[in-house]
Amino acid sequence: MSKAAARSSAPGEANWFTRPPLPLPPEGIEAAERAREDLLDAAEQAGCKRLQALCQGSGGLSSFLASAASLSPFLHSVLERRPQILEALFDTGVEQRLARIFDELAADVAGETEGQLMARLRRLKGEAHALIGLADLSRTQAAQETVRQLSQLAEACTCAAVRFLLRDAEASGRLKLPQRDDPQAGCGWIVIGMGKLGAAELNFSSDIDLIVMFDPEAPAIVDPDEAGDLFVRLTRRLVRILQDRTGDGYVFRTDLRLRPDPGSTPLAISVDAAMTYYEGRGQNWERAAMIKARPIAGDAAAGARFLKELRPFVWRKYMDFAAIADVHSIKRQIHAHRGHEAVAVRGHNVKLGRGGIREIEFFVQTQQLIAGGRVPELRGRETVPMLDMLAQQKWIEPETADVLGKHYWFLRDVEHRIQIVADEQTHVLPEDDEGFTRVARLMGFEDEAAFEQVFRSTLVDVEQHYAALFETAPQLSSGLGNLVFTGDVDDPGTLETLANLGFERPSDMIRLVRGWHYGRYRATRSAEARERLTELTPALLRAFSRAGRPDETAVRFDGFLAGLPAGIQLFSLLQNNQPLLDMLMAVMSAAPRLAETITRSPHVFDGLLDPRLLSELPSRDYLAGRLHVFLEAATGLEEALDRLRIFTAEQRFLIGMRLLTGLIDAGRAGRAFSHLADLAIGHALSVVQAEMEAKHGSVPGGRVAILGMGKLGSRELTASSDVDLILIYDHDEGAEWSDGAKPLASSQYFARLTQRLIAALSAPTAQGILYELDLRLRPSGNKGPVATHIAAFRSYQERDAWTWEHMALTRARAVAGDESLGHRLVETIDAVLINKRPLGELRKAAREMRALLEEEKPPRDEWDLKLMPGGLIDLEFIAQVAVLAGAVESQGRVTGTGEILRCLSPAFVEPGSREVLVRGHDLYTALTQVIRLCVTEPFDGEGVLPGLSDLLLRATDLPDFTVLEAHVAQTAVAVRSVFNELMKA
Repeated sequence: MSKAAARSSAPGEANWFTRPPLPLPPEGIEAAERAREDLLDAAEQAGCKRLQALCQGSGGLSSFLASAASLSPFLHSVLERRPQILEALFDTGVEQRLARIFDELAADVAGETEGQLMARLRRLKGEAHALIGLADLSRTQAAQETVRQLSQLAEACTCAAVRFLLRDAEASGRLKLPQRDDPQAGCGWIVIGMGKLGAAELNFSSDIDLIVMFDPEAPAIVDPDEAGDLFVRLTRRLVRILQDRTGDGYVFRTDLRLRPDPGSTPLAISVDAAMTYYEGRGQNWERAAMIKARPIAGDAAAGARFLKELRPFVWRKYMDFAAIADVHSIKRQIHAHRGHEAVAVRGHNVKLGRGGIREIEFFVQTQQLIAGGRVPELRGRETVPMLDMLAQQKWIEPETADVLGKHYWFLRDVEHRIQIVADEQTHVLPEDDEGFTRVARLMGFEDEAAFEQVFRSTLVDVEQHYAALFETAPQLSSGLGNLVFTGDVDDPGTLETLANLGFERPSDMIRLVRGWHYGRYRATRSAEARERLTELTPALLRAFSRAGRPDETAVRFDGFLAGLPAGIQLFSLLQNNQPLLDMLMAVMSAAPRLAETITRSPHVFDGLLDPRLLSELPSRDYLAGRLHVFLEAATGLEEALDRLRIFTAEQRFLIGMRLLTGLIDAGRAGRAFSHLADLAIGHALSVVQAEMEAKHGSVPGGRVAILGMGKLGSRELTASSDVDLILIYDHDEGAEWSDGAKPLASSQYFARLTQRLIAALSAPTAQGILYELDLRLRPSGNKGPVATHIAAFRSYQERDAWTWEHMALTRARAVAGDESLGHRLVETIDAVLINKRPLGELRKAAREMRALLEEEKPPRDEWDLKLMPGGLIDLEFIAQVAVLAGAVESQGRVTGTGEILRCLSPAFVEPGSREVLVRGHDLYTALTQVIRLCVTEPFDGEGVLPGLSDLLLRATDLPDFTVLEAHVAQTAVAVRSVFNELMKA
C-alpha cells in the first residue's frame, strides 16, 4: 500500500479485503465515484463513522468497494441499504465475522416466532452473502473457499429452520424429541442435500436441491401412521421459511424435484418407499445425482444409514457391457452435445454449454460410476478432489486432472461473476457490450478481448477432454458385429447385430440398407456413391441406435436420402465429420418437423456445412448481411421472391439447428425467428411495392408501414408460428389517385398492394411459402379493409376499439416499411396505451375474456401450454393488463411478454409472485420453442421420442421426463394462482 493510501486508511482496515480496485472501463469510473458517494451517504445516515471516513479517503480499499459496487448492482444495493455490514469489519476480520454469523445461525432464540426466524435468517444470510461475494471478488480467498462458505451458509440456514420446526412440532405434541438440546438427533426427519449443495460446491445465486425423507420408526415419532402427513407439512413450512420473498428478501430458493418420482410422491417420503423406488425403478441420472448426496439437516444418523443402504444402487460391483451402456445413456440424459471447435463466447451458458462446468462434472461422474464400485476412493462428492483421485488411481492422466481442475475453478469464477451482478440464477454470459465488459472486469481483466480468448480456449480444451472420454469408451470403439447386406436372404449374424443395436424390425432394416446399395435413389446411383455409403453404414447404424428409436430414425433418414439429388459429397462429409453426423441424427431422432423440412428441401442442409454456423449467432445484422448477399443477384419479382423463400427456409432451419444443439436458448431463438420474419416481410414488401409502382405509379406522399402483432410483435416467434400483420398507409392530403400509366384510387391502390403482399408471403409455390398470415387483428377484424389509413387506425383505437384490442396492441411494433411512418405509428400506439384504464375494469375484462376462451377453446390436455389454466395465455393477459394499467417499470416501451413480466411494478404484483410468472414464462417458452421446432402433431407427452425428451430436459435443465411433467403441472398451478389473485374483482 502506498503512503498516501496508508494515510487514508481507517483503523482496522487490515481486517478487510486486500485487493486493489477492480479494473473499470473509462465509462465506469464515474459510476464508481457515484457508488462511493452512495455508500458515503448511507454510512452517514446510519452513523457508521469509520466507514464514512474510509469512503472519504482515496485508499485502495475505498476504491475497491466503489469499483465492486459499481460493477455489481446487487452489492451496491445491499451495502447502501445495510452499511453496518462493512462497519462491523473495523472490529473483526471477514473470516471471524462469518464465523460469528454461523454461530448466530446455530443458536436457538427462546420464544422466537416463525416470522422472527424468517427475518433473522434473511438478515444473517444477506450479510454473509455480501461478505462472501466481496471476499471472492477481492481474491482474498480462492473459489474453493467461496463455494464451501456458500454451502455452509445454506446448510446452517436449513438447520436453523429445521430445529425451529422440530421444536414447534414438539410443543404441539406431534413429536417427542429424544434430546431437547439437540432437536435434530433421532427426530426421524432427514434432509439430504443434492447437487452442488451436497458436494459443498454451491454457486453464488444457486437453488438448493433437497430430498426430504422420514423414518417412521424414529424414537421421536409419536404416531407412525401420521408421520407422513406431519413431515409433509413440516417440509412445506421449511420451503416457505427458506424461499418466500419478504421485505427482507429470501434465504435460498429450494428445489425438491430430485426426489423419487416427483410427479406422484409427496414432498417428504418414507425411507422404505424411497429405497423401494431406487432399487426397483431408479434411473441412470439418479445414480449420478446420488454421488453428491449428503445429509445436511435433520436426523443425520438416519440420513447416513439411508445413504449407506443405497450404495449398491449407486456403486455397481461389477462392470459389464450393460453397465457401460447405462453410463453412456447418462451422457444422453445429461444432454451434452459435441460440436465444431469454434465456440460463441457471448451468450454462452457457462454451466450447460459445450465445454462448460457440466461437462467437467460429468467427466468425473462417469469415471466414478465406472470405477467407484471397485475403488471406494473414487466415491467422493467434490469435483476437483475426485479429478485428482482419478489421476492417483491411474484412470486419467495427471495432466488431465490438472488442466480440468484449473478450468473448473476458472469457469466457477466466471459463473460467480455472472451471478453477483444482480443475484440472479443465470449461467449465461451477456451478449451486450456493457454486460460482457462488466463480467470481464469483475474477473479482473482490463481487456475484454483477453478475457474472451481465455474463456474460449478454456471451453475448447474442456470439450476436447470430454470428447476424448467417449471416443475411447469400450462401447464406442468396439466392432458392431456382422453387417452383411448382399444377397436375397437375411444374414443371421446381421439380424443379431441389428437386434443388439436396438432395432425392433431388423429384417426390415436389412431391406432398407439393401435398397440403398441397389442404387434405387439418385444419391446412390453412382458406384462411388455406393462405396462411400457402404463405408458410412456402420457409423449410421450406430448413430441410429443411439437415437433411442432406431427404426423410426432410419426410416426418416431413408426419406432424406430419397430426396437428395446427389450423395458422394454428403457421404464423404458425414464419414469424416462426426459433429455433422450427430446433428443430422439429432434431427432424425428428435425433430420430425425438421426432418420433413430437409426431406422436402434438402438444400437447407447445405447451411450445416458452413464451419461458422456454430460460432456466429443469428443476430439481425448477421441475417441481414446474409440476406443481402443471397438476393443481390436476383432479377425480377418471381426470382426475388423464390430466393427469399429459399433463404428464409434455410435460415429458419439453421436457427432451429442452433436451438437443437444448444448453441442458443429459447429466448434467443424467438428473437432470431422474429428478426428473420422482419427481414423477409420487409424485403417482400419492397419488391411488391416496386412492381406496383411499375404498373400503377405511386400515390403522392404514399408511405406504408407493417405493424407486427402477436408473437411477431413481441419477438417470440417459433419455428412454425404464423405472423399477425396490419398494413398501415398514409399519403398527402387530397391525393386521390396514383400517378402511373394505370392509375388506381388511393384506397384501392393500398388494398391491392396489401393483397399482393399477402400472396407473396403466403401463396404456396414450388419453393414453399414464406409465412402463414393472420390479419384478423386489423381494425374491425375480418370485416375491415385489408389496408388501413393511419388516421382511421388512430380514430378506431381511440374511439371504437375493444379492451381486448388494446391488450393485443401492447405487443405491436413496426416491423417493416417506411421508417418515418413506423415511428409515427408507434407514437400513435403509445398515445393510446399511455391512457391508464381503471384497474378494476381491466381485471373484469381480462377475467371475462379468459373465461370465454376456456369455454370456446378449452385446453387439449396438460401439455397445451398455451391454453391450459396457468399457461401462456394467463401470462400474456397479465402482461397486457399491466401495460394498460401503467404498471410496467421500464426505461422504454417493451413488447415481449417475458420482458414485461420482469418489469412489473411491485405495486401491481409482489416480488415473489412476479418471480413465479417470470419462471413460468421462461419454462413455457423453452418448451414451446423446442416442441414447435420438432413436432408437427399436437404434443401430448405420451410416447415422446427419446431424442425429443432429451431436448426438452436440456432446455429446462431437468433430469427426467417425469420430473418435467411434475414441474409443468406445479408451475401451471402457481401461475393460475397468481392470475386469479391479480385479476380478482
